[in-house]
Amino acid sequence: MVSTRSMERSIERTGRRMTRTRRALIDAIAELGDHFTAEQLTDAVSGVGRATVFRNLRLLQDTGVLCQVVLRDGTTEYRVTPGGHHHHIVCSNCGNISDFENCDISDLLAEISRRTGYEIDAHRLEVYGLCAQCAALPSMPAKSLAGSASA
Repeated sequence: MVSTRSMERSIERTGRRMTRTRRALIDAIAELGDHFTAEQLTDAVSGVGRATVFRNLRLLQDTGVLCQVVLRDGTTEYRVTPGGHHHHIVCSNCGNISDFENCDISDLLAEISRRTGYEIDAHRLEVYGLCAQCAALPSMPAKSLAGSASA
């Protein structure tokens, strides 16, 4: 996990000041652990409004400190990023989130660009399924991939 000092340096590199509020948010992020919602962060730092929390979440994403994860139910969570471009695989049962990098979809993106006329400048990939521990639980029925994809 990225240290709080590393998060502070990332903000300072943007030319922004390290305010007491930002320091409190960074400390709360370190306490919240692997993944958290904006609401959990707001609750963890008293006296800080939602708008301030969301502004700072955006700043930390822009500096590459945090990434956003969209869960299968549409809920948005944040997590400290390992750095670099990556994607997420999310357990539909326990909510465990893992990162993966080796996903060459450049040919697919080029084809989408060709078909639509869009110049693609970014993408996000979230994959959902059962982690090994949840798949091994006797009470978890095997889920078919057919018909479970969501748009």
